[in-house]
Amino acid sequence: MSPGSVSDLAAAGPKPGTLRGEGPVVAFEGVSLAFDDKVVLKDVSFTLNAGQTAIILGASGAGKSITLKIILGLLTPDAGAVWVAGRRIDQLTEEELTAVRANLGMVFQEGALFDSLTVRENVGYRLYEETDLPLHEVDRRVEEVLGFMGLSEFIDRMPSALSGGQRRRVAIARAITSKPRILLYDEATTGLDPITAMTVDDEVIKLRDLEGVSTMLVTHQLRDAFYVATHTAEREAGGRIRIRPADLPKEREATFLMLRDGVIVFEGDAEALRTSKDEYLRTFLS
Repeated sequence: MSPGSVSDLAAAGPKPGTLRGEGPVVAFEGVSLAFDDKVVLKDVSFTLNAGQTAIILGASGAGKSITLKIILGLLTPDAGAVWVAGRRIDQLTEEELTAVRANLGMVFQEGALFDSLTVRENVGYRLYEETDLPLHEVDRRVEEVLGFMGLSEFIDRMPSALSGGQRRRVAIARAITSKPRILLYDEATTGLDPITAMTVDDEVIKLRDLEGVSTMLVTHQLRDAFYVATHTAEREAGGRIRIRPADLPKEREATFLMLRDGVIVFEGDAEALRTSKDEYLRTFLS
């Protein structure tokens, strides 16, 4: 997440380069939000570039999930500008926001699957309900996504028949079926045991590195945060996908944002966070 120029993004407009090329796909410029007397975000500025990862950390109530809701257009800030996929969304109507949301996928903490629908129906829900694609094309896309996620055998099962980790991975599959270029994860591994959480983290890494998806990850799970930041996915001969420790160039490194009482108190890479001498950060990481 390099210091991209919001004014440059505005000049570029909503063209493909804002999603697949260089430059920010998400940008906050002096964003503030309060509920009555409670300040949730105060003068927050950052950018997320195409194909990169931003990891938002902070204690409960720090403003992490609120940040994602603003990106989705579910909340409008009191001050500042918010850009997503080349559009200033804080000035858009609900109808105009629909087009921007086509570029977004969201994975919630509990997965939020429909209990009465099969895995196939859950994963294809957005395409079934919001597009005019023929049923066979939707089914083909659902099967493709579940294959990529290693979930093909569960396609006709109900969510109640899945483990917690499987449900979370189905939720990720549902989020990517419409091929969004930006994925938002809100505590996607909370409540999972460490081994299961790692399988979810691996899917986050695969989508970022093999599909070029820009990633914003909200978590208080430090192990997951550092794992996603320091590992990469690569496709080997024969199609096997391997997750390994990364030696990434500076421009591809994940950026950590630490929120405290609605204010960014740290922005930098994993190494800078680990070696910070800031007393609050040291306490949070301990």
